[in-house]
Amino acid sequence: MSRGSSISSETGTTRGTADTGGINTYKGEERALRADRLGTPGLLLSVIAASAPLMVVAGVMPTVFGVMGIVGQPLLYLILGLVLMLFSVGYAEMSRHVHNAGAFYAYIARGLGPTAGAGASLVALVAYSAMQVGIYGILGFEISGIFATYLDTELAWWIPALAAAAVVGVLGWLKIDLNAKVLGVLLVIECALVVIFDIAAVSKPGPEGLSLHAFNPETLTGVGLGTALCFCIAAFVGFEQAPVYAEETSRPQIVVSRVMFLAVGYAALFLAISSWALTVAAGPGSIVDTSLKEGPGMLFGLTEARLGSTFTDVLHVLFVTGMFAALLSFHNVVARYAFAMGREGLLPARFGRTNRASGAPGTGSLLQTVVSVVIIAAFAVTDGNPVGDPTAPVLRLFTWMGNVGALGVILLMAAASFAVIAFFVKRGAGRAQAPRLVASGLAGLALLTIAVFTVRDFGVLVGSGPGSALDWLLPGVIILALVGGLVYGAVLRRAKPEVHARIGLGNEAFQLEKAAESEAARR
Repeated sequence: MSRGSSISSETGTTRGTADTGGINTYKGEERALRADRLGTPGLLLSVIAASAPLMVVAGVMPTVFGVMGIVGQPLLYLILGLVLMLFSVGYAEMSRHVHNAGAFYAYIARGLGPTAGAGASLVALVAYSAMQVGIYGILGFEISGIFATYLDTELAWWIPALAAAAVVGVLGWLKIDLNAKVLGVLLVIECALVVIFDIAAVSKPGPEGLSLHAFNPETLTGVGLGTALCFCIAAFVGFEQAPVYAEETSRPQIVVSRVMFLAVGYAALFLAISSWALTVAAGPGSIVDTSLKEGPGMLFGLTEARLGSTFTDVLHVLFVTGMFAALLSFHNVVARYAFAMGREGLLPARFGRTNRASGAPGTGSLLQTVVSVVIIAAFAVTDGNPVGDPTAPVLRLFTWMGNVGALGVILLMAAASFAVIAFFVKRGAGRAQAPRLVASGLAGLALLTIAVFTVRDFGVLVGSGPGSALDWLLPGVIILALVGGLVYGAVLRRAKPEVHARIGLGNEAFQLEKAAESEAARR
């Protein structure tokens, strides 16, 4: 029996539904995401916003330079860009055949089987939730600093963090094209300011002049190289989210793959040039010590020396809005993963319905808002004084959650690479797709290697001491999600085979059920 024929109407998927213009509805709520909401520009801006370019330049780059001592960071972004281009070759081809808001887990289910898809679904939900919640920490920290600097007012970091969670939650209920416009405006301004800094740095280099030393392969040495790989690949996160919006795009077979390649290419060049500009401004020989001493403040110090205090003040504000754009982007992705899981029976059916007014997955949006508020509150309660430890949201919430999420996404990309190979081989298209499958295999092996480095050096990533329980507890969150999802998938296979068969099919399940019901009625 095929997966399609094993889907039964007894699951309640179409019970009480009506066909309204091609959109399945249930008790006044839609069972499919609205199509034709996003074109190439809107989708591109939505996925790039997740990487928060200014946050990477101000936060990630000084860490890689200072803590890990990797002067060749610009070269590292180009190398990782090549790896992710290889990954995108097969991933983009898969997006032409499978349109599902569950993206990663749907692809894995179609290639490696529904049980593997169930495991990947829980990993995706946990990973993207963790990455989003972690950003609330650094956003609260930055806003608290702005209040202290410009208003001479002490503000606990968790107050703006909770306020941002509320605003993001409201926007998550609205139309995705409106969200794309908000993300687009914030992202364009943010990137423009970074480009202005890059030009200023090159125009007025530091004491060592206009040096290309950071592109020398010999600079990619040191014990921190493996850890730097994880940090730097996390800066690309966002491009792989394009297939999540496939059901909401016009011409998904073309737009989704185009956006992925554009996003990877843009990120690789933007990050390489911006990290090189930092080495030029500070000097390749001084960049490690300067980064270690000043941390995220390094960018703002170098900017003020070249462009003045007013520009630097604006940069601080855009630092916040850029993080807000990333929060909204991740929120939309988590909501759509929850929607896809609800539609296929991995979560309660309520998650698989969208708002009639906006077409947004409202229940998934609400779930992510609640999770964010609970975690922010938990970290706030553990702060040591009334206004909170000023470094707590960065050192704990942002660092812990961000790296947990990054590990999950790296593993998902590796699994998706091998799923692409299995999918086309099972369809008898292995020979025709051979170049793409080779690219997927190479990318999968490279990503697995990065995952191994990440787990091995997790203590360095989160700044824990030698022998700390965090070294295994935090990556254990992803492992636990994977094992839990696999067990859940195995249970569904035995207890609810019709639900198990639907994993990864997305809206195709409705069409299969309709066909089965029509055939039964004809007979």
